[in-house]
Amino acid sequence: MQDARSPFTRRQLLALGSRAGASAALLALSERVAAQAPGRPARRMPVLFIGHGSPMNALQDNPFTRHLNRLGQTLARPVAILVVSAHWLTPGRTLVGVQAQPRTIHDFEGFPDALQRMQYPARGALASAQEAIGAVTSVPVAGSEDWGLDHGTWTVLHHLYPKADVPVFQLSIDYPRPGRHHYAIGQELAALRERGVLIVGSGNVVHNLRATVQGAGDGLMASRPWAQAFDTAVQRALESRDDAALIDYPRLDASASMAVPTPDHYWPFLYALGAAGRDARTVTTYAGFQAGTISMRCLMWGA
Repeated sequence: MQDARSPFTRRQLLALGSRAGASAALLALSERVAAQAPGRPARRMPVLFIGHGSPMNALQDNPFTRHLNRLGQTLARPVAILVVSAHWLTPGRTLVGVQAQPRTIHDFEGFPDALQRMQYPARGALASAQEAIGAVTSVPVAGSEDWGLDHGTWTVLHHLYPKADVPVFQLSIDYPRPGRHHYAIGQELAALRERGVLIVGSGNVVHNLRATVQGAGDGLMASRPWAQAFDTAVQRALESRDDAALIDYPRLDASASMAVPTPDHYWPFLYALGAAGRDARTVTTYAGFQAGTISMRCLMWGA
């Protein structure tokens, strides 16, 4: 039986309550009711890919963080935000965060206390998380309360939505799977855009921490030819929407082995690319490098 005022059946509410507590079920219900309230229709949201770089960007005022601030001011207010971050890797499975109040995870060491103390107190997005679980049919997906918001998420959202007043949840990455797997899940998640969910991939298309340049700040060009070459190859493939080449990135350019020595930071890009839709025009909202070789390229589709 389903209440005419509620998007959930009684069984669904009980299931939510048994997993995350009665307050979580009520939060999910209130989230969906608010999204459907008169005057607040869900609108189709764009897709973002953000090159997040160092956690220190959360504290810094630089060209990249100023770009995020401006971008956040231009975006319509979403019902919820789904982030696929390079820092939630779950080999062998795909998980979706179903926390009523996700914790702020400080998944790094050796940074100032001010960064360790930072919090991003956004509430969870339980109804949207359930929609994400249902949208992905190519692989089994389960809800999880074991994670939260890692620095690939909150250091970015701190600038995009500084009030932390939009519900947020994450989807994990089954790390060993090939590029086509991640792209396909992005395609399945695209349906959430119609429900007012902003999908954000957070990683870096060029990311090799062993080859950064000490003392290099923000720059338009990379300090190493291989980093510039791969970033340029990505840009050109995006301009022609050669998604097949971007999925099979080791063949995209000879620089791939240095630019993407491990694909953890590249995979979020493929989720965003898949969610964007094959015909969407790519808008580069920011391009540049930090630490000499980390591409901070940021992209948007469907604006």
